[in-house]
Amino acid sequence: MTETFDALTRLVAAGDVVVLSGAGLSTESGIPDYRGPSGAARRHTPMTYQAFTRDPDARRRYWARSHLGWRLIGRAAPNDGHRAVARLQHAGLVAGIITQNVDGLHTAAGATGVIELHGRLDEVTCLDCGNLTSREELDRRLREANPGFDAHVAHVNPDGDVDLPDEAVARFRTVDCGICGTGMLKPDVVFFGETVPAPRVADCFARVERARALLVLGSSLTVMSGRRFVIRAAKLGIPVAIVNQGPTRGDGHATLTLDAPLGQALTALADRTATPVAPVAVPAAAG
Repeated sequence: MTETFDALTRLVAAGDVVVLSGAGLSTESGIPDYRGPSGAARRHTPMTYQAFTRDPDARRRYWARSHLGWRLIGRAAPNDGHRAVARLQHAGLVAGIITQNVDGLHTAAGATGVIELHGRLDEVTCLDCGNLTSREELDRRLREANPGFDAHVAHVNPDGDVDLPDEAVARFRTVDCGICGTGMLKPDVVFFGETVPAPRVADCFARVERARALLVLGSSLTVMSGRRFVIRAAKLGIPVAIVNQGPTRGDGHATLTLDAPLGQALTALADRTATPVAPVAVPAAAG
């Protein structure tokens, strides 16, 4: 592992690195992932775009669960891994950040120019008029429409909702767009079965193609949405480094892989590469 970490250090220290992050980077902030050590996928089926838009009962179920789940997601704070990535960016070593996460924690940690491939949970869009509002505003309206609605939350799912009994869901009232009055509201995230906007994908490909190295953090790369960037980098001969707990579907394309806790590994990486070098004192000329 020491040799692998040393190789990773050399790769990142050379700069022009593009980061591709996944759910495993946010588990230390209390947000479970789908396929990593927390194993949420084994007990949770995520909402699909088709079910959300076509089935009023499915939509009510999503918003009831998400209304409670947001109380946990909205309070989540960046962890050591997020902060380390921001440090690497501020040191000029990371040239771009692409995240598959919808929690906004890269930006909260101080990173800038983050491409949020699958959108953000803290924003809500109207599928009719296109109006974009904050999740805080929707939370206020849902609280007003559902006074006293509460339940014990044992855990939050990766896409921001929680498990609720059917009787609790049945009494939940949804709300429509506050601007046009009738539009269907949806979190501004890409659901399963929905397509990532083409310009966003093109921007990601462009950043990867300009990179000197691609650093994958906390992603199993199970779905093509993220794995395609690894495939493109490998095809162009751009080194791919993967730091994740457990194997990934991109390991065959990787120059190196490191199986380690993200917060600890990335903090050590930033300590070794992003710490400013003290200026060397120049002896005074002899008078």
